[in-house]
Amino acid sequence: MVSESTNSKLPLLPDRHPQHDLFICDVADAVLKDVMHQMEHPFYALSKKPETNIRRYEHKSHWLEITPSVKGLATIYDKDILIYCISQIMARLKAGETVSQRVRINSRDLLIFTNRGTSGRDYMALVEALDRLEGTRIRTNIMTGDEEQIDGFGLIDASSIRRKHGLDGRLLWCEVKLSDWVFNAIKAHEVLTLHRDYFRLRKPIERRVYELARKHCGQQDSWRIGLELLLKKSGSQSPEKRFRQMIRHLADHDHLPDYSVSFDAEADMVTFQNRGTMAAYLPSSAWKGRLDPEAYHDAREVAPSWDVHYLEQEWRQWLGENEIEPKAPTRHFVKFCKSWYEKRGRA
Repeated sequence: MVSESTNSKLPLLPDRHPQHDLFICDVADAVLKDVMHQMEHPFYALSKKPETNIRRYEHKSHWLEITPSVKGLATIYDKDILIYCISQIMARLKAGETVSQRVRINSRDLLIFTNRGTSGRDYMALVEALDRLEGTRIRTNIMTGDEEQIDGFGLIDASSIRRKHGLDGRLLWCEVKLSDWVFNAIKAHEVLTLHRDYFRLRKPIERRVYELARKHCGQQDSWRIGLELLLKKSGSQSPEKRFRQMIRHLADHDHLPDYSVSFDAEADMVTFQNRGTMAAYLPSSAWKGRLDPEAYHDAREVAPSWDVHYLEQEWRQWLGENEIEPKAPTRHFVKFCKSWYEKRGRA
């Protein structure tokens, strides 16, 4: 959990490690990555107080049931560990290295990467976060790769911890085994890049709203959503009146990375406007070619009711973020549209 000892009047937490101080590791250069489905759906608690109730979330054809352990539901701050692991795996894949579900984590590097402190309390918070991640159990019909996993699984399957002997007992490293569900998403490149300032967002709701904007607005000019639906998708347990106040506060300060936020109280609608900042950290190598007209016809066949030009935009964004140069663009695009429809159904 992030310490709140800094000046809470500032909209963003300070960058605690501006030089990153990573003289033995290159993780400072890794691009932040997260699994799309964990951005779109509310897997994590937004409260710092332990939540021990079973949650059920349903939206369109998707459902998600989350059962916490006695130590509570995994929080959006605990998710930092998974973002670190996903980012490292994607960086290794890009470098052509072999990857596995087991990720060895240098504890100090993780704390610096996620903009946390490096006191004994911060190391202890990592141990508690691992317990919640491993103890939280998931059942869902949300597919990753081409698999639907309805049997129960953890956000991580296992973890091991090594401490330094001595008075401080400092955590040296830990090893995390990612669940099949998460690893399938990584192998299928079902990930999105996050702004580095994600770890500087102070409040859980700010992180969650940024995730939703990043997933749904992406590189489009704007995205609008009703406040009631935004509340549902966020997973916030706050009453609607309180949630409306939080969104109004977010719009007033307008400090979200990548997207400007505005709130229309009369229509009860929230609008996210692309700031145009993503170009600084997204690859510029997206495929620039033109699709064969037949591609649009075939796309309409496999993804009925969807706007094929919107799907093309999503496909090109996906290619760019994963630095993929399609050898057969038409076939690749149609396959992307088919997979999109199978996972989301009709628009």
